Amino acid sequence: MMKSKLKYLENSIPKFVVTPTFLIMIIFVYGFIMWNFVLSLTNSKLLPMYNFVGFKQYIELFGSSKWWLALENLFIFSSLFIASCIAIGLLLAIFIDQKIRFEGVFRTIYLYPMALSFIATGTIWQWMLNPGLGLQKFVVEMGFKNFTFDWLVDTKMAIYTIVIAAVWQSTGFVMILLLAGLRGINGEVINAAKIDGASMPKIYWKIIIPQLRPVFFSSIIILLHIAIKTFDLVVVMTKGGPGYSTILPSIFMYQYSFSRNKLAYGASSAMIMLLFVMIFVVPYLYNELRKR
Repeated sequence: MMKSKLKYLENSIPKFVVTPTFLIMIIFVYGFIMWNFVLSLTNSKLLPMYNFVGFKQYIELFGSSKWWLALENLFIFSSLFIASCIAIGLLLAIFIDQKIRFEGVFRTIYLYPMALSFIATGTIWQWMLNPGLGLQKFVVEMGFKNFTFDWLVDTKMAIYTIVIAAVWQSTGFVMILLLAGLRGINGEVINAAKIDGASMPKIYWKIIIPQLRPVFFSSIIILLHIAIKTFDLVVVMTKGGPGYSTILPSIFMYQYSFSRNKLAYGASSAMIMLLFVMIFVVPYLYNELRKR
């Protein structure tokens, strides 16, 4: 009898420990998501109001040129951000995988930006790209009087400064994922290809990189999630400007929810952002769980 009680207690303790975390997650994550959806169906302004108006906010949202500009900027930012991180991260991973000296030092240098917050990253790059303070001023003072690099204040180029800062911070993370993938590839296959006379570029293109597809897919999902919810980096660097040239859905949501007192309108944009994330994350999770 005593043994059965001890066994029951042993099996129950993990459940008791984990249960509060699950309850908190259900309430403060999924509960607030549902509450946000309910707000998006109302006509809430400064404070929540529960006079339901159906999908009026969504109709107005997709009729807004500013929202479409935010989506266009998100497409430009996310596509360049993901492509650059993957390409540079792969090159860095291949470089470190060559068993170079001081490998640990290089890994630390490349991964260090990931340890910084986007606030710190935005502040650094905002200073570096400021025409009156950073790179442009430094080069001009070196004697190149005609040099200009004013992307940060150029409405057509400002979105690319956000890409530069985001790539600088996230590339090291992708490098680590791809390096782990490279280290997990069977070396016998590579040696066999070398014996058959295949060059190293061909081995990477035909053998190694195709085996990294799961890592590439995971990296893309993570980077896409980062791109969709990017907020603090833009706020620090450009505040969505000049004009609306760097506005993203997250900035749009914040402005209308907390600055323009259109709470329901901002809630509808937040639900669309969540939908974007779910479109990519849910199939990925389903695929991973099905494999397991």
